[in-house]
Amino acid sequence: MKVLPWLRRFRPPIGEALFVLVVVVTLLALLTSAQLTPIDVAVLIAISAAYALLGTGGFARLERTGSLSVGLIYFAVQIALAVAAMIVGGVPGLVGLMLLPLAAQAAVILTRGWMLIVCAALLAAIAVPVGVMTGWQNVTPSTLGYVAGVVFAVGITRIAIREERARLEVERLAAELRAANEKLRAYAAQAEELATTQERNRLAREIHDGLGHYLTTISMQLQAAHAVWDSDPARAADALGKAQMLTREALTDVRRSVAALRASPTDDRPLPEALMPLVEESRAAGLPTEFTVIGMLRPLSPQAALAVYRVAQEGLTNVRKHARASRADVVLDFGEASGVTLRVRDDGIGARATNGGFGLIGLRERVQFLGGEMRIHTTDGQGFALEVRVPG
Repeated sequence: MKVLPWLRRFRPPIGEALFVLVVVVTLLALLTSAQLTPIDVAVLIAISAAYALLGTGGFARLERTGSLSVGLIYFAVQIALAVAAMIVGGVPGLVGLMLLPLAAQAAVILTRGWMLIVCAALLAAIAVPVGVMTGWQNVTPSTLGYVAGVVFAVGITRIAIREERARLEVERLAAELRAANEKLRAYAAQAEELATTQERNRLAREIHDGLGHYLTTISMQLQAAHAVWDSDPARAADALGKAQMLTREALTDVRRSVAALRASPTDDRPLPEALMPLVEESRAAGLPTEFTVIGMLRPLSPQAALAVYRVAQEGLTNVRKHARASRADVVLDFGEASGVTLRVRDDGIGARATNGGFGLIGLRERVQFLGGEMRIHTTDGQGFALEVRVPG
């Protein structure tokens, strides 16, 4: 018997409660329609109870074991109990309803070949008692209805199994896609770091080569000036002038390279400490600004920390330029374990359009690249709030 792991988690349309309900309804119908002695009633109740217990708890255990031999024994015992109930009750057609749940169970745990064999055995278990007890001329009309019932039970169960398998496949693919996206983000971050490192190394080489060139040339000019200082003062002064000019050029070149090499404002310090100069700058510009940190401080990736810093920088700049606000609030929230949220709010004039300029568009792209999200809350005349959340 081939039972897949996902199939063991599947619960058939005819579940345990419905299985018991079918048995109870069949038993009640049998008790009200047949002339039975008290002993017959007691036997039928015992058979029905054993049939229901085996069809619920026994079948659940069978699903866990997945043994073909045990499965075949299970169906044989259930069919035998149903036939016994037919004999005691004397109404085989009515008791045959109890066999229909077995067709659905066979569709769940058995391969197609064994399922067809069990379904054939179910129909035989109905047809033979009907023929023996009511006459063989009644077998065909009585059995056709059960054939339709078996086909329906098997068909609806197979459809449910396919839907369950498709749902699990979609979940698996979605999980793989999420994992692939996480890997892509990680690879992108690594590529960005590698590109930054390569660029810094390139600039370091330029500083080394450029400064070495300038210093070598300046040294030669100074040597020339020293050599002709007494014999040709004009030539010495010209060499000193060239050395001075080269010194200024070298200084400009070094400053340009150092500026390009300048570390991120969030490097080597906690994020609140990096944001504080922005708040102080806003206060110094005449805008009262409050800075609040919520939750336990924890380190972020360099990309996430820089994204939060740029959002705060752009948000406070926009408040000073456009909001006409009397105050601003910056809130850094570490309350969620899965991410960090930054909010920049003001009490200014707000905005009608929220698509933003190039600065906000760039921030949104930066945040989305990290797998975060950016939201803008504003109403004309009711202030402006910029909120971002990044994983971390």
